[in-house]
Amino acid sequence: MDKRVYLLEDDDGICDLVKCTLQLGDVECRTFGTVRAFEDAVRDTLPSIAVLDIMLPDGNGLDVLTRLKAKHPEVYCIMLSALGKESDKVTGLNLGADDYIAKPFGILEFSAKISAVFRRIKKKPAVLTVGDVVMDCEKMTVSLAGKEVNLSGKEFKLLQYSLENPDKVLTRDELLSNVWGYEGGETRTIDNYVSHLRKLGFNYETVFGVGYKFKAQ
Repeated sequence: MDKRVYLLEDDDGICDLVKCTLQLGDVECRTFGTVRAFEDAVRDTLPSIAVLDIMLPDGNGLDVLTRLKAKHPEVYCIMLSALGKESDKVTGLNLGADDYIAKPFGILEFSAKISAVFRRIKKKPAVLTVGDVVMDCEKMTVSLAGKEVNLSGKEFKLLQYSLENPDKVLTRDELLSNVWGYEGGETRTIDNYVSHLRKLGFNYETVFGVGYKFKAQ
């Protein structure tokens, strides 16, 4: 597994700090000051993790996030922004970000988050099979009873976490933290996503007042 991080950030000081810190942990880190340079690099080689500022000289990091997740939902995306209000975080996470870090930030905590992501990526099996659901995590495909089902990036991640924890009661806070990367806050979004997965045929059991349980079919 290549440990590759792309940082889209127009502050040279932050770029240098992040790059030097990650390289000490044997992580390849490339930095980009413009949206154009970042997206040109992505077309050539995908990173495992993309760290995106929001306010950039030639665009908006949230737009970059949307385009990146639409084409490559497997790339783990972290927003890194001075916009640190709860509403800003919710916006980024609902658009598909896997985590949101507000500036100013601690470089040691940042490095630990990156290391934790790589550990999770390494541990996850390539194919998950629960009942008649088969998920190929590398090819980003899902089949239900032998028929392929198209999912959005966040739907895929929610279902993946559910398949990794079959028959376990998953609280809304747990799902919010592990799928959306957000501690606390509005959980109705989870209900909407689960409702849509149910309509597609996936078997989620409601545990009233707590959360959901994914059941094998």
